[in-house]
Amino acid sequence: MGHKLTPFITEGQISDRVEALGQEVAASYQGDGPLVCICVLKGAFLFFADLIRRIDREIEVDFVRLASYGTAVSRGEDIVFSKDLEISIEGKDVLVIEDIVDTGHSMDFLLHVLRRRNPKSLKICALIDKHERRERKVTVDFAGFKLREGFIVGYGLDYAERYRELGGIYELSTDNG
Repeated sequence: MGHKLTPFITEGQISDRVEALGQEVAASYQGDGPLVCICVLKGAFLFFADLIRRIDREIEVDFVRLASYGTAVSRGEDIVFSKDLEISIEGKDVLVIEDIVDTGHSMDFLLHVLRRRNPKSLKICALIDKHERRERKVTVDFAGFKLREGFIVGYGLDYAERYRELGGIYELSTDNG
């Protein structure tokens, strides 16, 4: 049984949207000091790299990685950091950059942890916002693309660690033929 990849969002569409997002982000932050851009690994790394080069203001970068373990009674209770921030975010504007926000469990956990570190502001930028799947009250402040359904891969998004390297985004389906 193989996988079928159907083109969904082209490299050109992604590039145009990332350019516009960079402008939106830069315009929304006024004031002194750098904007701390936090990449949520692994999926956001390509989007993060492209986006931060299009934000016309001083920035600092850092990375987090979350891991889920299937031992908890309910979702969200089993999320831990497998890589935490290395810089302080206290008193700083912070932008979390994620590949996809769907149910919101991971992002809800991350935002809760980051708020305890007293940032000046805390916002989310996601390449893909699947708001209809949201189970936690999480708002994506800057959304690249809004999707209702479908399993997508490419441009950092994976299936079993495959397809991250693709320049565009594809809908993945099982090819039974």
